[in-house]
Formats: sequence, structure tokens, C-alpha cells
Amino acid sequence: MPKMKTHRGAAKRFRKTGSGKFKRSHAYKSHILEKKSPKRKRRLRKNTVVSAAETKRVAKMLPY
Repeated sequence: MPKMKTHRGAAKRFRKTGSGKFKRSHAYKSHILEKKSPKRKRRLRKNTVVSAAETKRVAKMLPY
């Protein structure tokens, strides 16, 4: 069997933590920032964990 390939788009968006969860950054932080409040933009800066429902899908795309 050939090796599985890593999904390159997913590799750029997700990082695996020590406990096996996946970190991701928030969406809606790239443009049209004037109308968004400073509080909202500040919250979007922080990373978060991929939801349990999506973890299986992400794990499949990042086998290594």
C-alpha cells in the first residue's frame, strides 16, 4: 500500500496538540475590520480547539 498523503490545506490550518486535539484559528479576522468592535477582534485573535464533531474529519486529513 502506498503512504497516505497529508491534506496540505488542512496542514496549514490545523496543529495537533500534545493531548491529540487540534488547534485552529478563528475565521472573520482577515478583512472588513472597521465595523467589528475591538472586543470582537481581540477574541478572534486567540486560537481554539476543533469541535468534537469535526475532529474525526480533520484527523483523517492529517494522518502524520
